[in-house]
Formats: sequence, structure tokens, C-alpha cells
Amino acid sequence: MKKLFLTSTGLPKETRNYFLKLLDKDPKITTVAFIPTAADPEEDKWFVNSAIDEILEIGMKIVELDLKKENKESLNSKLANCDVIYVNGGNTFYLMDWVRKSGFDQVITKLINEGKIYVGVSAGSIIPGPNIEVAGWGDGDKNIVNLTDFKGLNLVNFAVSPHFVESDRKLLLQMSKKVDYPIAALNNLQAVMIVNEKIEIVGSGEKIFLI
Repeated sequence: MKKLFLTSTGLPKETRNYFLKLLDKDPKITTVAFIPTAADPEEDKWFVNSAIDEILEIGMKIVELDLKKENKESLNSKLANCDVIYVNGGNTFYLMDWVRKSGFDQVITKLINEGKIYVGVSAGSIIPGPNIEVAGWGDGDKNIVNLTDFKGLNLVNFAVSPHFVESDRKLLLQMSKKVDYPIAALNNLQAVMIVNEKIEIVGSGEKIFLI
């Protein structure tokens, strides 16, 4: 069963209960592979600690994985022993660069199909889509690694635009007409929950899914 939980800010109380429904067992015996690599270029990494605090608050165990230190074989081995694969936020282009260099892109589809739950935060929610170009729209991420291939992991057939606020609406509508995939715009208290082919925006606020 394919399960993904794509968010702007992690697991705030507004969406947490939806995430818990995806778990097959008690949180206390659930292990999370936590991947903070996208935060490397950021000076202030407060959001990494915030994500870790939320995971521990739920009662789950954490195994931290840095994609820069992994390869396809090590990822296969370590992720096989985890229940949740949690890819945290930061710079999307930097993250995708290491997703490819580490071989994460070669193992994740099989792991998801085997029942591992994928949780994305911001950049981690953008890379599962068909294309990551949404990350650079407006005042978004800078392409600090000069990435030229913007293809995503294709775990889902739509893009996530995280941290949506009303002032983003005009640009998002314009850009949505130029791309050939849908866009889910999420505020900081929302998530997209995917169970097999069912897609649902959960949490607080207007549900925006541009086709």
C-alpha cells in the first residue's frame, strides 16, 4: 500500500491525527528514518530541531540519515529497518542533487511500494512530484547547485507548493497554466495525504488543488 504525507511544516497538531492513521502500529514501536540533508545550506536550522521534537513528542524513535554519507546499498539496508521515511525541508535543489548522488532516487519507489510511509516537509514534499521547478517560483529556493534536470521522483503525479499565503495566489495561478501537472498549494497547517490512488488535502484552511 502506497502511503505519503506531504506537508509544509511537518506534523503540527492540525494534521497530526491524519498522519497517525497511516501508521500500522503503535508510535512507540515505530522507527523514523529522519533525513535533514536539505537544511545543510541554511544558516538557521531551527526547523530541523522542531521536526525532531515533533517526532519525539509523538513517541516515535529516530534514526538520522545524512544522504551525503550514504549510498544505494547502505540506504536500502538502513531504510528497510524503518517504518517511516521523513525527508525534512531546506533547499530543494540541493536536496535533489544529493537524492541522486546518494542513490536515494533508485531505492525510494520500491520502499514506498513495500509499505514504508513517506513524510515530506517543504523541500521534502516537492521532490516526490513530477518536477521540482515549483521550488524556484517567486521568492522560492535558489538553485545553488546549478541543477539542470528538474525531474522529480514521480512518486505522485502532482506538485506541492508549500507555505502558501494569499499573496502567492496570482503567481501560482499563472504558473499552473504553464505546466502539465496539477499543483497542491499547502499553507503551514495543511498536508496532502496519499493512500494508494486517493489524494486528500487535510488540516486547516482553504483546500487549493490546481488542475
